[in-house]
Amino acid sequence: MGLRDDLDRFREVGEERREDLADFIQYGDLGQSRPGEIKIPVKIVSLPEFEYDQRDKGGVGQGEDGTPDTGQPVGQPQPQPGEDGEEGEPGEEGGDHEYYEMDPEEFAEELDEELGLDLDPKGKKVVEEKEGPFTDLTRTGPNSTLDFERMFKEGLKRKLAMDFDEEFLRELCKVEGIEPRDVFEWARGENLPVSMAWIEEAYKAVPDEERGTWTSIEEVEENVEREDVQQKIRREGIDHVPFRREDERYRHPEIIEEKEKNVVVVNIRDVSGSMREKKRELVERTFTPLDWYLQGKYDNAEFIYIAHDADAWEVERDEFFGIRSGGGTKISSAYELAAQLLEEYPWSDWNRYVFAAGDSENSSNDTGERVIPLMEEIPANLHAYVETQPSGNAINATHAEELERHFGPDDDDVAVAYVNGESDVTDAIYDILSTESDDSE
Repeated sequence: MGLRDDLDRFREVGEERREDLADFIQYGDLGQSRPGEIKIPVKIVSLPEFEYDQRDKGGVGQGEDGTPDTGQPVGQPQPQPGEDGEEGEPGEEGGDHEYYEMDPEEFAEELDEELGLDLDPKGKKVVEEKEGPFTDLTRTGPNSTLDFERMFKEGLKRKLAMDFDEEFLRELCKVEGIEPRDVFEWARGENLPVSMAWIEEAYKAVPDEERGTWTSIEEVEENVEREDVQQKIRREGIDHVPFRREDERYRHPEIIEEKEKNVVVVNIRDVSGSMREKKRELVERTFTPLDWYLQGKYDNAEFIYIAHDADAWEVERDEFFGIRSGGGTKISSAYELAAQLLEEYPWSDWNRYVFAAGDSENSSNDTGERVIPLMEEIPANLHAYVETQPSGNAINATHAEELERHFGPDDDDVAVAYVNGESDVTDAIYDILSTESDDSE
């Protein structure tokens, strides 16, 4: 059973890796990963192997100097301290783990499947134009690109529109006392595309002995069967299609723009005095997987990190999560700096995500008077705010609630998430990434 159990365990590793992914986001050591390389902890799986029992050291006994201890079974080693529970403290050491390395693209695929996400990155910046299929049409071009099928259809439609039952009109010309004008007026009433000149020629061609064959037009309609154009074509076929110059169309290739999927992600973090260690950890635990996910989704990903208390300043990624807290809070200062830095990433060429996090404490009226207008002025695929309050909301922690009241739950450009502990991280990531609408531009 030992061998079979080990093999079954080995087969389960693939499934458990996805479970480890969710656990890693919530509880894992994010410091094991770097921006371009993600390490997911997985349990070590030892493959079964055979080995020979060695019984020949010092003869049949295995005591010191070859002398067996009293009562020791032959061929079995002496117990070592801690092996059978007599010495040592069981359970004090953690289980062995190895790290499964994945790139951001693989991480994004796994997170999509784990959370049921369906983010479709949009290409913006045109990097190449190339010829596609010959689907566009123009009025001029080389003869080799003439769309003959289309030209034939246009000519055939014209023939169907211009043709009429000539024999029936010739019979009308035989009505007693009728004049060419009378035949023409009748034809116009029937929407027949016949000219007055044609009727006059047909009227002149009627032999004198056949004039007066019919007493009225009604008599002709009752006794002569009319044949429409489609019936005539089926019976006689087509020997002539009236083409015209305006029917000519020439095929040329559609120009396809290859667009690079560029994204710039702005991460904003509150480093004021109220942001203690646990709150900072929850910010890192939420923002880091978001960075990896978007890096895996886009061809080119740039990241901006902004720290703020009452003022804001740009920092490197390594500094972003390690800055010690201090000072007051003015969230709008971070958005003012973000607006300046995003000028280098035009909205026409770059997808934009602006993620901010803190404990929702802000200076008086700053959220309504400055932050909300700035969020509305900065074009982005998505704005998100993550509140981290491990001990529950403080009395003056109202920033997230004000955002929710203003933008509402149905806004496709703004997401608000609450992270009170590690178990909330995965739900927060889903809430943020599932908010963006399909048509964000």
